Amino acid sequence: MPGSARLDPDLAQLAIEHCYEQDWSDGLPLVPVSQPLLDRFLAQTSRGPQEIIGSLEQVGRECTVELAAINAAMAGCRPEYFPVVLAAFEALMLDRAARGGGFQSTSGPAPLILVNGPVRGELGFNAAGGAFGPGFRANATVARSVGLIVRNVFGIKPQVLEQATQGLPGRWSICIAENEEESPWEPLAAEAGLPAGTSAVSATLLRTCEFVDNRHTQDPEQVLWDFADTISRTGALIFRETSCGVVFCPEHAQLLAGAGFAKDDVKDWLIEHCGRAQADLRRAGKDGVSENHVRFAADSAQADGGFSRILPSRQHVPVLVAGARNAAISMVVRVFGLWSGTPVAIETRDDAALAV
Repeated sequence: MPGSARLDPDLAQLAIEHCYEQDWSDGLPLVPVSQPLLDRFLAQTSRGPQEIIGSLEQVGRECTVELAAINAAMAGCRPEYFPVVLAAFEALMLDRAARGGGFQSTSGPAPLILVNGPVRGELGFNAAGGAFGPGFRANATVARSVGLIVRNVFGIKPQVLEQATQGLPGRWSICIAENEEESPWEPLAAEAGLPAGTSAVSATLLRTCEFVDNRHTQDPEQVLWDFADTISRTGALIFRETSCGVVFCPEHAQLLAGAGFAKDDVKDWLIEHCGRAQADLRRAGKDGVSENHVRFAADSAQADGGFSRILPSRQHVPVLVAGARNAAISMVVRVFGLWSGTPVAIETRDDAALAV
């Protein structure tokens, strides 16, 4: 390839191995960071290198802009992705579970990072086919950056401060862009109050993702019943109430919108129908609820009556659109705690230039 004669793969390998020896890696090779590369990242933002952008009280650690830039560079980001990393990390710090013990939970939750606005096309974020999968540098490296920050800055490493029983394969890899062009509804950032067309990031923690494959019917209620059944499985019901997002593919979203369902109508339908009969809860040993709202085996004589709803409000069931319009397959995402629903606007290059 052009210029390859000037490259020394042996030196590159030594630098990569040095990163492994320092225990900076998440298991995959890191990009060694030079001062000029770090400077290119810091030039993308108006924020000072020592500005604190997040902290975890329980571990007594803080993250600065400079530390975030180093980890974003090691993750393989291009410098121009760095404002997205900053917005993603800020959005995640607005999540109560992330600020608390979420990163150290035995369930090993994964951050879900959602990108809205023109930055999706400008930087190459994938919103269409394979939205949850690999193959796109922007999606993969922005998500990985957050994981490296948590590991290297907060010191939360597997089997040390991170106590996941099994963990998730997507722990530091779920960054999706909303498919605004094929969505019949307003994007999440606009729904949350940002002006239309704003580039922004929202984030939360997930327990897991579960697909819903429903391409055999055009009846909107039959489709929604499939989602309600997935959301309502007893294995996911730990507390009296739960929070569960739906990432519709364009086909499902357009089918529902064509039948007259606005986004809030979808949420209201799911609130009404998601839950389990007390008999089902009794069979799973989850028919009782403690003072702390945790389910337990009560073995109540009256456990066979009634229906227990699990989604108390619209905030507990965020609705997004992502993926390709090639099959009616969507995703249910188990929110760890409650999504704040607060998007963070991404700093533009003009903003950064004015601050220089």
